[in-house]
Amino acid sequence: MSGDYQTYKLGNFKLQRGGELPDAFIAYKTLGDPSLPAIVYPTWYSGLIASNLWLTGADKTLDPAKYYIIIPALFGNGESASPSNMPDLRPFPEITFYDNVRAQYELVTKHLSVKHARAVLGWSMGAGQTFQWATQYPDFMDLVAPFCGAAKTSEHNQAMLEGVKSALYAAKGTSSEGVGKQHLSSDKDQYVRFTEESTRAGLKALGRVYSGWGFSQAFYREKLYKKALGFKDIEDFMVNFWEAWACSKDPENMLVMANTWQLGDCSDQEPYNGDFRKAMEGIQAKALVLPAKTDLYFPPEDSEIEVQNMRPGVGTLKVFPSIWGHWAGGPGDSKEDVKWLDKQLGDFFAHN
Repeated sequence: MSGDYQTYKLGNFKLQRGGELPDAFIAYKTLGDPSLPAIVYPTWYSGLIASNLWLTGADKTLDPAKYYIIIPALFGNGESASPSNMPDLRPFPEITFYDNVRAQYELVTKHLSVKHARAVLGWSMGAGQTFQWATQYPDFMDLVAPFCGAAKTSEHNQAMLEGVKSALYAAKGTSSEGVGKQHLSSDKDQYVRFTEESTRAGLKALGRVYSGWGFSQAFYREKLYKKALGFKDIEDFMVNFWEAWACSKDPENMLVMANTWQLGDCSDQEPYNGDFRKAMEGIQAKALVLPAKTDLYFPPEDSEIEVQNMRPGVGTLKVFPSIWGHWAGGPGDSKEDVKWLDKQLGDFFAHN
């Protein structure tokens, strides 16, 4: 499953926050013929390239018979340049959405020879990258569709991610140095590495920290972990869904991606210079913004602010009518939400 992709070498890649990623590379997969209209569909927090395929297929709007679908992997996901495949690079440098999208742009334009994209879209951190594309290369695409994500990571979301990060840091006896920061130790020259024991303890804790955020209160109240996902009780769900997911990951990778997520802010670049309204007004592509009604990371109110700050006629807001929380937008577990999302994308593509 994880080996079915290609990589493109970026060389020594200069980073937005200083320094560089030496011998950097980006992993990607393409579906469909290069002569078809291109769609860029980036990955999400912890997601592998194959984890995006649930939204593609002959029965979906993202049909490889109609579109050339490019799935680029986030730095830190274990397929693109990541701590797990660059073990000598510690601490791993700070990576932003700006860095990811600049690398993706080079991949798409220079390596894959795509001059213009029909659309950029994605779930969660994929939505963050979608907003980044729309503001960093505003004339590159016709349409953008970020679902269950944000143009700027809210402080509440940053605080939640401090909990996720701290589960890992505590397991190796350190603590977070703050939003978007890689922890060294009290001795700045010494990086505390994960052992086999601290990896397992930290990832299990991360899974349980995440368990209260991925799904909504109503999801738990209605016991959908039993009815829809087949777990026998809450502890079975904790161990065999949340811990199983977390323990399949690399702790250093999870920290790099969490920091990227925390730093998400598409106004943190020229020519916007931190002016969020100016960044939203800079979006030229038609935008379909799709938050979930019960998402605990990215509530619809945040999406309303994004759309309100776009120029008239650019943005449309539609809300997933779902109690699946953040998981309404992916990765395909809620079949009704997949149908709803695919229909919104189909209508959006057909009428714009």
